[in-house]
Amino acid sequence: MADLVNLTIDGVPVAVPKGTNIVDAAKRIGNDIPVFCYHPKLRQVGMCRMCLVEVGTPRMDPATKQIVKGEDGKPVIAWMPKLQTACTTPVSEGMAVRTQTPQVLAARKDILEFLLTSHPLDCPICDKGGECPLQNLTLAHGPGMSRFEYEAKHHDEKHVPLGDLIYLDRERCIQCSRCIRFQDDLADDHVLQFHERGRNMEIVTLSDPPFNSFFSGNTTDICPVGALTTADFRFKARAWELQGTPSLCTHCPVGCNLTLNTRLETHTGGYEVKRVMPRQNEQVNEIWLCDKGRFVHHFTRAADRLTHPLLRNAGGTLVESTWEAALQRIADRTLGKPITGIAGDRIANEDAYLFAGLLRTVASKGSLISMAPAMATYYADLARAYGVGKDTDFNQLGKGDVILLVNGDLEEAAPVWFLRLRQAVVTRGARLIVANDHTTKMHRYAGQTESYQLGNAANWASTRAAVLAEELKGARHLLIVFSDEKLSTSGVRSLAISLASVLVQSGHAGKSNSGLLPLYPHGNTQGVSDMTSPQPWPDRAEAVWLIGVGEGEGVPQAPFTIVQDLFQTRLAEQADVVLPALSFAEREGTFTSGDRRVQRFYQALPAMGQAMPDWWIVQEVAKRLGATWNYQNTAQIFTEISQHIPAYAGLSYEAISHTEDQWPLVGRGDLYYGGTVYDNTGGLGLRYPADAERADFHADVHLDTPPEVTIEAVQRVRRRLYEDGELIRRSKVLAAHIVNSVTEVPQAA
Repeated sequence: MADLVNLTIDGVPVAVPKGTNIVDAAKRIGNDIPVFCYHPKLRQVGMCRMCLVEVGTPRMDPATKQIVKGEDGKPVIAWMPKLQTACTTPVSEGMAVRTQTPQVLAARKDILEFLLTSHPLDCPICDKGGECPLQNLTLAHGPGMSRFEYEAKHHDEKHVPLGDLIYLDRERCIQCSRCIRFQDDLADDHVLQFHERGRNMEIVTLSDPPFNSFFSGNTTDICPVGALTTADFRFKARAWELQGTPSLCTHCPVGCNLTLNTRLETHTGGYEVKRVMPRQNEQVNEIWLCDKGRFVHHFTRAADRLTHPLLRNAGGTLVESTWEAALQRIADRTLGKPITGIAGDRIANEDAYLFAGLLRTVASKGSLISMAPAMATYYADLARAYGVGKDTDFNQLGKGDVILLVNGDLEEAAPVWFLRLRQAVVTRGARLIVANDHTTKMHRYAGQTESYQLGNAANWASTRAAVLAEELKGARHLLIVFSDEKLSTSGVRSLAISLASVLVQSGHAGKSNSGLLPLYPHGNTQGVSDMTSPQPWPDRAEAVWLIGVGEGEGVPQAPFTIVQDLFQTRLAEQADVVLPALSFAEREGTFTSGDRRVQRFYQALPAMGQAMPDWWIVQEVAKRLGATWNYQNTAQIFTEISQHIPAYAGLSYEAISHTEDQWPLVGRGDLYYGGTVYDNTGGLGLRYPADAERADFHADVHLDTPPEVTIEAVQRVRRRLYEDGELIRRSKVLAAHIVNSVTEVPQAA
């Protein structure tokens, strides 16, 4: 446990870890010292002076070097002659702090009066209205009237785009530098800076293209005024009009906790997602989101969503149908015949579980279930067996720990993991080893780099596994991050086996803060694999049923095809039956992140048209094939999952919905954060144990020898965050950022 320091704040005793500043120490006892520039996630700079307090320390006798005590036996406090900034002053033993004296209150009043001399009085039209610290602190501590003339206010050009996603209102900026510090210190994207001095000082962008960062939206969250706004939300709604619903991001393996802000639109008569905001989960995304997770929500109300079942008529045309007709067509064409089912990795655990159950227990013998993307089929079992320990906490990684990153661009594949693991290296001293065929941003922080030819990651790992394992035996913890990009099916299997072997031989398998961390393509790749135990796709089938596959490729040919999805994709256009599914925003369920944390998401929007949840559709077909299923909701299905899927034993909706106070306290009721991050009312989730953590587990990956991999001269795709797809394509604000897949041709071995 950290060394504790004892002090008093306004006469109230408090003990906090050594190194804590006065602002955070006061927060521990519910004493809000007002701040603007300070943020508990950022480097302290003491710029705004809003946190000024009186500070005293025990007086020392210069002769005896002992603390001087008064007649009451208590230490005599020597008060400093000037007020001190509480955000930059660390606590010390015996310190006394006063936050409510006339001098302190006068200083707060003066600082606010000074800030308001340059700040426009446009609260009624400001997007930050209702969740603005400047508003709140002015009401609590500011003057009733200003001594400065309104006409003397500084005026400047308003609503200046820093990029195509973020706008700056120069008049509102109070020069706190939160946005600059986030981009410099956390994202390591040096794209913002101050320009000019005095009243002419303003934020400018230094990059080309402007504000070139995957994390720009976070600056609008931590801005303590309405100076920074997003192109997605500005002038769209007021904070008090919005309904907040806990949800999860589906776009990468991190599983970031979101809040979907929705509002009823009078011009359309329907509810819409107006903005996506972070929901605090210190074990997952802390309080951060990448811009893809923040801005790719428009597909939930896209005009071209599937809203009715479609059947192919005698003339070969897809036409609207009733649910009864569509479901009966499926039953008639599949009864007594094997079905090849392919589940996409964006569907919920409950959907995948019932889908697998239908194919194994209801459909005809010979039915097969697989998943898309098919590549994860070849290594998800190894990630489940040798994945990170149940109690792993990235915030604990630091000196003495090793992070091995193989064959993946962490920032492109899992942006928030990039933020968190970069901090483990740069701030806390973890050792980083990067192996790749090209340079990535993580190379900046690596203490050791390894390189290999394009597409040769598996052979490199197989050759280096024994050497690596020997070198890493002395590490306190070992986290191995890897990707399947640019590999064949045999290649990714070989890579995962070799990396698992490193864990076993170095003695780190089955331990907390150690294990495999796969860079899956989507938010529930692990969960769908857990529910289905998928097999490779066949070349041909009698009937193929695709759920949530999107624009997948290589789908087996079949006389009868069912597509269940959000949009009329290329696969849907060729199907015999098309079924409209609900988006994640229109239903409840669970996802399992890449580090095996099971989390809930909740319904924020009503259904579009006649679209239905995937699990309901599967159940209705199962009934027509003879099943007696009668699930009423996802909670009932999850209860069965916990009883039949061994890894999920002991989990429940109640357990994963548990919430508790998290430090730092940066929720919506907090004045020093900014009022935009949401408290976690939806649950912190739980990570299920890796197989290697079980006492009876036989950790011997040599039972499955890595296959010899031949590098085929075929194109391999490098994963990109803004890669074109059916969901991101429907976000107008990200249109200019969308990139086509980067394909590269490996050299023959």
